[in-house]
Amino acid sequence: MQGCFHDWDPESSINIEFHAIYALNVDFGIPIYVNRGMESIDTQLATRIRQDIILGNYDEGERLSEAQLCEAYKVSRTPIRLALRLLEHEGIIRRGEGRGYLVQSPTVEDIIQAVEVRGHLESLAARLMAQNADRDDYLPQMTEAIEIIDETVSDLARLGHLSDTMVRQGLAANKLFHTSILGGCGNGYVAHTCEKISHLPMLSAGSMVFDRTVDDTPEHFDRGVFRLRIGNAQHKVIFEAIKQGDAVRAEGMMREHSHTMIEYIQMFEKQDSSLTVADLVAYSTS
Repeated sequence: MQGCFHDWDPESSINIEFHAIYALNVDFGIPIYVNRGMESIDTQLATRIRQDIILGNYDEGERLSEAQLCEAYKVSRTPIRLALRLLEHEGIIRRGEGRGYLVQSPTVEDIIQAVEVRGHLESLAARLMAQNADRDDYLPQMTEAIEIIDETVSDLARLGHLSDTMVRQGLAANKLFHTSILGGCGNGYVAHTCEKISHLPMLSAGSMVFDRTVDDTPEHFDRGVFRLRIGNAQHKVIFEAIKQGDAVRAEGMMREHSHTMIEYIQMFEKQDSSLTVADLVAYSTS
């Protein structure tokens, strides 16, 4: 489920996965999965540099040198060198002529293309899971996720405004639902491929986006809560299709469920022709 608190048309939105735009203090929405205490220093550095690139703190095409980054992040050359290799592998930077690297910032179109790829991968995972004889092993996790999201949405409705704690609870359950399908599909390359693009905004498993104006009026809030219910209703359809072994229905609903992220990014572009990836980061939590 990807929750959305944004103006909507009930006639056109009933079968759409909903996203919202509410900025939480979760590393600007850029996926950071790790327990920092267990993370190597070069991975921490890669995360920090990646975040700075995506947020626009480095210009497109700007040259990055090891010496410059050592000074900026107060570390030695070895972890910087390892972090740069990781970011080069991700495509966030590229080697320049001579020494150093050049910033290769992802664009909004890059994010759209990556979301499209992830949608196809999750749809494939849903189909494969419905065909997997071991799928029952993962169904309890999916059931738990659906129930937690239902409870969270009901709690939000009673509260009458957004709560960071409740949003994080729903986010964790949403991640559990989606990762259960990736884990239960029986093909490790699907999850592996998803992981390769998960460093980008809106691309981590169970990523959600929330409307910063959701608490402006009761009407906006009620619409947002309704959309969250619709998103979880789609989860239930996917779950039942997988449980019953209906691969076609599971794949089709997951494709529809995943595609809405693209529709919302495109809508944001229409509203703001200067939309940047940094803007998308401000809209997302993961």
